[in-house]
This record gives sequence, C-alpha cells and structure tokens, in this order.
Amino acid sequence: MKNRMKLKIGGVPEHFNLPWRLAMQEGDFENENIALHWEDMSGGTGQMIKGLQNKTIDVAVLLTEGISRAILQGLDAKILKVYVKSPLHWGIHVPFDDKSIQRTEELEGKTFAISREGSGSHLMSYVLADQKGWDIDKLRFNSVGDVYGGLWALQNNEAQAFLWEKYTTHPYVEQEKCRYIDEVVTPWPCFVIAVRTEIAEQYEAELQTMLDVVNKKARFVKENENTPEILSWRYGLKLDDVTKWLSETEWNYEGAKFDADFDNVIDYLLKLKLITTEEAKDYMKKLF
Repeated sequence: MKNRMKLKIGGVPEHFNLPWRLAMQEGDFENENIALHWEDMSGGTGQMIKGLQNKTIDVAVLLTEGISRAILQGLDAKILKVYVKSPLHWGIHVPFDDKSIQRTEELEGKTFAISREGSGSHLMSYVLADQKGWDIDKLRFNSVGDVYGGLWALQNNEAQAFLWEKYTTHPYVEQEKCRYIDEVVTPWPCFVIAVRTEIAEQYEAELQTMLDVVNKKARFVKENENTPEILSWRYGLKLDDVTKWLSETEWNYEGAKFDADFDNVIDYLLKLKLITTEEAKDYMKKLF
C-alpha cells in the first residue's frame, strides 16, 4: 500500500473553511490515503505566511493579496489554486464609544489595528486608503495579533479603525465591542490554497487529489439546504447573516487557477508600493 501523504494545513477558524472541516470530519481525505492535520490560525494570513516560512505548516488557505506579495518577496511557496473566487467583504470597524467617527472619511490619519504585517487587515487598509484618495505613505498601524487584539485596540484607544471580515465580527458589533460603519471589498478572488514549494514538487498527484476532495465538498456545502443551520451553529453566527453570506460566496469548484485575475492583484500591489517592479517581473512563474 502506498504511503500516506501527511500534511499540516493552516486556515482561519471561519465559515469559509467549512468544506475542509467537513471533509476531515467525514473521512474524505483518509479515504484517499491523505492524512491532514488542521491548525486554526486566528492570526490570519500573516500568521500562515510565517508558518509556511518556518515550515510549521505545509499548506495554507489564505488571502490572495497576502500570499502573492509574500511569494514575490521571496517566500518559497506556490499557489495551487484559487479557493474562493468571490471577493471578501471587509467590515470597517471603529471604537464603539467614540462617536466622533461616523464616516470612513474621518479615519484619514488615524491608526489602523492589523493582525500582522503582510496580513489582509494590513493590505486592505492600503486598498481602502487608495479608494478614498488618502496619502498611503501616511498610514499608521498597530500590530495586534488577531481579531481579539483588534477589538482590544479599539476599546483602549490603541487604534481607531480595524478591518476584518464583516460576518465574523458581526457578533462583536452586537455586543457593542466595536461599531461597523462601512465595508471595503477586495477587487479580486479572496482566498487561495498555497503550499511550500518542496511539498508541491514531492506530492503533485496527491495534492491534486486533495483539491478534488475540497472542490467536491465545497459544492456540497453551497448546494446543501442544511448549510445555513450548520454554519450558524458551528460559527456562532445569525441565520440571516449566514444566508446572506452564502449567497455572496462562490467557491472555485472546478479547480481553475483564474490566472487573469492576478493581473489586478499585482497592479494593486505595485500601485500601493507594496512590491517593487523587479519583484513583479514574471510574476505568474513565481506564483504558480
């Protein structure tokens, strides 16, 4: 019998990753002789990039813009495929008690809480600033680790703004730990699956099988009438919120990489001075 492929995989403990969790729970990977150990990474994309870099994880489900920048700046990893092809809706959150901030425009010059340098909360602050016409060189950040650090920073005036996926943070908004004032939407497919290069070279066929399992489970999750109840129960979200989120979300069931969409990612990273022209050269070869 062929040796099992054993991999450590990192992802955020959020509703996007239900297909992975169900596939593991129901033995779909084991049936294909694949042993996956899932690690919840509440620190998000920045934490997963560190994990790939330090070889504490082999595979990661993370934000498109974050991993693209990391690879172009030297991370020894490859993108296997786009995982979620719809955009991510980032909620713009401010301190609950600071009534002086009512509109996004009033955040110019304020400090943004971010989970880590290179994370989605970091990079999307640049996207927001660009969309609002602010001077991106004047952006200020406070690295706080995760969503709980972000809430703490808002409550203790260590930051005046915090970007995070809006459905994940909705319970905290209802608990009056922050206020939601608007959203900023990623101008590209939001999540990809990435792998350390040496793993990609060693397990090409097995990784494709892994992706096939996830594709199949993602389609099941999208089409199953019980999914809203499952998501609501597992992630502590309101049924109405889950139903709306599910209607906005499209996983990439077919396995295509959506190469063309990466033109937009790279254009943005260049425009926002988050990568250099040299780093962007031959980016498709570097990313894939």
